[in-house]
Amino acid sequence: MSAVAALPSSPDSSAPAVKERRRTPLLMGAMAVGAGLLAGGWYLLHLGQQTTDDAQAEGRVMNVASRVAGQVRRVPVVDNQRVEAGEVLVELDPEDFAARLAAARADLAAARASSDSAKAALALTERTAPASLTQAEGGLTSATSSLESAKAAIAQADAEITAAESRQLFAATNLRRARTLFEQKALAQADVDLRQTELDAADAQLEQARARRMSAGAAVTGSNGGVTLARGRLTAAQTTTEQLAAARAVLALAEARVQQAEAAVRLAELNLSYTTVRAARSGVVSRRSVEEGQTVGPERSLMAIVPRDDVWVVANFKEDQLERVRPGQRARVRFDMFGRREFPGHVESLSHGTGSRFALLPPDNASGNFVKVVQRVPVLIRLDGPPDVELRPGMSAEATVYTDAP
Repeated sequence: MSAVAALPSSPDSSAPAVKERRRTPLLMGAMAVGAGLLAGGWYLLHLGQQTTDDAQAEGRVMNVASRVAGQVRRVPVVDNQRVEAGEVLVELDPEDFAARLAAARADLAAARASSDSAKAALALTERTAPASLTQAEGGLTSATSSLESAKAAIAQADAEITAAESRQLFAATNLRRARTLFEQKALAQADVDLRQTELDAADAQLEQARARRMSAGAAVTGSNGGVTLARGRLTAAQTTTEQLAAARAVLALAEARVQQAEAAVRLAELNLSYTTVRAARSGVVSRRSVEEGQTVGPERSLMAIVPRDDVWVVANFKEDQLERVRPGQRARVRFDMFGRREFPGHVESLSHGTGSRFALLPPDNASGNFVKVVQRVPVLIRLDGPPDVELRPGMSAEATVYTDAP
């Protein structure tokens, strides 16, 4: 039995194990080759591409606010409602602004009336000032002539006084002679009476001449006053240039007030128009926070309008992915909402700073606790043409940029 136990085993029983040992290296080699082929294929497939899933759709969010303070009368829109450019969003109570506009228009009418009056005064001054100057010059000439005439009248009165005094003296002498002859019975009483009458007439003429002299003196005094008055009028009339300048200044002031009143009317009209808040662009109403009856002002946002036709993608690539990324390169975008569907686009621009640099609290690497972190740089990708689906700002996306091969 021991001889039988020492005999070797049969070749048929050991053959499967030998085959299994031979097949294992071959299988591992095949798997290694397959993995290499897959890695090579993946590398070749992604050669010249940079991809990131840190991307999202972006769009403009236009906050809507009232330009004037007032009480809300009506809000005809609701959240998520689509509106067109120019559509009414909010209406404020316009009564106060209408009253201010009426007051501004009344002020404008008053200012225009003042301007018309100033124009008429200027035209009247332009016409009457030269005539007043001519009239004043003529008045001075007339007053001067009157003065000379009064002086001549004085000279004439002095001569008449001298003549009257001579006649009086002659008449007195004749009367004395007549009385002497009458006493000598050489002359009749009638002749004496005649000589007395002649003396009385001479006395009267002398008094009359002296009265004329006093009248001529008064006339000279009056003529002097007339000359002074005429000279004053001439001096006043010679201010024609100053009068015209003053009238033009009054007109300019009135016209400036008209312009000021027109500006006030325009401002009141604008404020009245601002009581109706309209959509600046077509879009979708979001974040409505205004209700009827509230008092609002320019400092408060009433709602937001999100345009539907102005959406782009911001992809935050790692900084070591951007060596070959340039504006204008082809890109594709996949949005999580639309599965594996791809949207073509192109790189429009690269940010000139990392995202952390524009953060509210940017990191300070000089604070002593520096830890190197790969930064991300925002890249703006613009879609080629409007998509046939509605994109909303904030949607998650995956972006790929096709760069030149190294």
